[in-house]
Amino acid sequence: MADRNNLSIFQRTFEIGDQPYSFFSLEIAERQLGSLSHLPFCLKVIIENLLRFEDGQAVTEQDIQSVIKHPDPESKTHEIAFRPARVLMQDFTGVPAIVDLAAMREAIIQLGDDPCKINPLTPVDLIIDHSVMVDQFAKPDAFDVNVTKEIERNKERYSFLNWGQQSFENFRVVPPGTGICHQVNLEYLGKVVWTEAQNGTLLAYPDTLVGTDSHTTMINGLAILGWGVGGIEAEAAMLGQPISILIPEVIGFKLTGGLREGTTATDLVLAVTQMLRNKGVVGKFVEFYGPGLDQLTIADRATIANMSPEYGATCGFFPIDQALLDYLKFTGRPDSHVHLVEAYAKNQGLWRTPEAPDPLFSDTLELNIETVEPCLAGPRRPQDRILLSQSVTAFDEALSETQSKPSKAPAVRYNNQDFILENGSVVIAAITSCTNTSNPSVMIGAGLLARNAHQKGLAAKPWVKTSLAPGSKVVMDYLHQAGLVNDLEKLGFYLVGFGCTTCIGNSGPLPGPISKAIDEHDLTVAGVLSGNRNFEGRIHSQVKFNYLASPPLVVAYALAGSMAVDLQKDPLGHDGQGNPVYLKDIWPTQDEIRAVIGQSVTPEMFKTRYNDVFKGDEHWQALSVAPSTTYAWQPKSTYVKHPPFFKGLQSKPPQISAIRGARPLAILGNSVTTDHISPAGAIAADSPAGQYLQEHGITPDQFNSYGSRRGNHEVMMRGTFANIRLRNELVPGTHGGMTRHMPSGEVVSIYDAAMQYAKEQVPLVIVAGREYGTGSSRDWAAKGSRLLGIKAVIAESFERIHRSNLIGMGVLPLTFTEGVNRFILGLDGHELFDIEGFEDNLTPGQEIQCRITHPDGRTQTTTLLCMIDTSNEVEYYQNGGILHNVLRGSRNQKSEIRNQKSV
Repeated sequence: MADRNNLSIFQRTFEIGDQPYSFFSLEIAERQLGSLSHLPFCLKVIIENLLRFEDGQAVTEQDIQSVIKHPDPESKTHEIAFRPARVLMQDFTGVPAIVDLAAMREAIIQLGDDPCKINPLTPVDLIIDHSVMVDQFAKPDAFDVNVTKEIERNKERYSFLNWGQQSFENFRVVPPGTGICHQVNLEYLGKVVWTEAQNGTLLAYPDTLVGTDSHTTMINGLAILGWGVGGIEAEAAMLGQPISILIPEVIGFKLTGGLREGTTATDLVLAVTQMLRNKGVVGKFVEFYGPGLDQLTIADRATIANMSPEYGATCGFFPIDQALLDYLKFTGRPDSHVHLVEAYAKNQGLWRTPEAPDPLFSDTLELNIETVEPCLAGPRRPQDRILLSQSVTAFDEALSETQSKPSKAPAVRYNNQDFILENGSVVIAAITSCTNTSNPSVMIGAGLLARNAHQKGLAAKPWVKTSLAPGSKVVMDYLHQAGLVNDLEKLGFYLVGFGCTTCIGNSGPLPGPISKAIDEHDLTVAGVLSGNRNFEGRIHSQVKFNYLASPPLVVAYALAGSMAVDLQKDPLGHDGQGNPVYLKDIWPTQDEIRAVIGQSVTPEMFKTRYNDVFKGDEHWQALSVAPSTTYAWQPKSTYVKHPPFFKGLQSKPPQISAIRGARPLAILGNSVTTDHISPAGAIAADSPAGQYLQEHGITPDQFNSYGSRRGNHEVMMRGTFANIRLRNELVPGTHGGMTRHMPSGEVVSIYDAAMQYAKEQVPLVIVAGREYGTGSSRDWAAKGSRLLGIKAVIAESFERIHRSNLIGMGVLPLTFTEGVNRFILGLDGHELFDIEGFEDNLTPGQEIQCRITHPDGRTQTTTLLCMIDTSNEVEYYQNGGILHNVLRGSRNQKSEIRNQKSV
């Protein structure tokens, strides 16, 4: 195929007015290559991508034929190269990515080559959204105080990003205080169809992307195929490398019916998440279909798509239809672009119609939306759905498993109020996260519930830290237009910032008296948030139980103040006449919500807010620095440091070596998340990272968060495996980043043990249970592992993104064979591991032998499976990591920069 005049036989044209557009036609491909009308829409997007980049080498006709064969079981073992149209980043993952690019420029100079070869070839948008913290709350100046502190804390790293924006091609930065990356992507950046100048015409093709945040999948609700990858893999995509994937199975999720009164899109997505997690869709695509789609707005669909990481899928895709066109108009996209999307989708066969036959999926499941009930998820995992009617029982059961004995309920005085704090007291109620703040129905619903509650004389309980952190400024515009801001503020929900805040652990400190009472009495208190993640230790180090809920329910729990209150039976409070007020008395109807949306949300709001989205405020503009080819590293910086990943880099990769005499740095259980592994949240003063900062003159009040210091490898490697909820079986009975150094048996921090092992030249392994690396696509979970000297991770199973990230950093992911685990092998941390037999011919999925030597000299051999899936990943591992591979490959590339430009 590659010699057919640049595949022109597959190209057709259509016109809009006088403007012609060309495109790679799936209809022509079907005539040439075989029927593909049966395929799910997401795979049609994949085929178009392969057609456009087919060259006989990286992409072949066999690759396309293998996708067409779906759902033939043989197709899922075939590797393909996917090239996204663009890359999306947030600042936590984006800063280290740009640090790496700057370091790669230095490294290629050392190899005697042109640093300008290290430049994004694929357009990159970085949105600064992960750094604002809820320091001030429930006060009129909360937003100003939090933004001022954000700039003060992050001035150095923001200046670095400003330098990157000016020094790298194809790299744009959306300044802080604008919104959350996925909501900005949904409301503005996402195009659905891109165009590129080609041979005197405009080539139209689907908008696709990868992002350095697992919730990149939110854009699937807008029929844009994209998913989260590790920062390492995203950097390679930026530099023109394809994303190597196995052809995915596609699970069809049929939706029928519509939401009944009293339920929200949040309730629906929690039901979907539970169903798909139970189904088992890790590493698979999910595509939604059926008549129920006609009852869902794009915002509803985006809420479902956002939660793809929570149900384990690579993506949760919705096709193009009339609702999508309406949303593009609703959010202020130009009419000309809306016409382009419609014309392209209909000419390409990507337009969904209710009467069309259902696609052929690998497997299916179905949900009647009318059966969905109000619910929560928690207290530790997003897939653990709890019906609101059973919430108190579920809380009591979870508490009984946590508390060995009842805690004394202490009396607390705060803000001139006296109250009793108990197990189950809700101390955080946060309307936060793009998952729900992108959806006007639940945001208006929360505002109306607040209005009704305020009119009844209800107030949030004094121990609840309340916050409102929308994903874009448009949300505040329509809440103001609807006259609901004052009602939210009366209940304590003042604007605290435009960013992820509580959902990623930037919840800020609890008030001193409340914090003290929790610690002194070992209370199990709760947080309720409208986010997507509630893993242990993520939201706040003192808050053991966290529940995901719709924004209206967040407000309701702020009023109730406790998880021991049954919202469907118990009153939330009493009105001025002493009458009980129940949730049903203040819950707005769907008709009320729709009416307010129709009166309050306009396209002009989106146009105005996104008109100068890259400009930033006076704080951002004051950070402007002169562009330069290489970055002027500051030796005393505690935010941005030259990383050691490319130290001693040679033009040719070294020979792969066996792993001999390795010690386990940690032995871990099931569902160890990237939040457990990667540094996140607050930095403890007595931690290795805290000690490092203090040694460099930084006081604890200036620590900021781990996320904000991701550009400093010294901080991050000290914080790897330091999560206070980590349970290392080498030191039973302890929590946090502790381990036992062998053979001395001394209990020390994981960082200190790793440094001692490095001096002793002892390689390290991690042993773990099932679902290792679930959660966010945190590249530092892999980078930190490498810097600690970990050569391999041996687990029962891996989550997709972290497995990929480990390979991208030269760490070998291995799994036990079926039925084998750390218990069967009797591992307790005293063993030595020899992993060998792969060094001469490493192949995807091969069996590798591991010899385990016990302290008494006894040995046993077990078979491990190599979790490297593709030949590209083999090459990355052989090079010591994906960026090392790109660097060596860049020496053979031309220095010209290819720009993809949308029109």
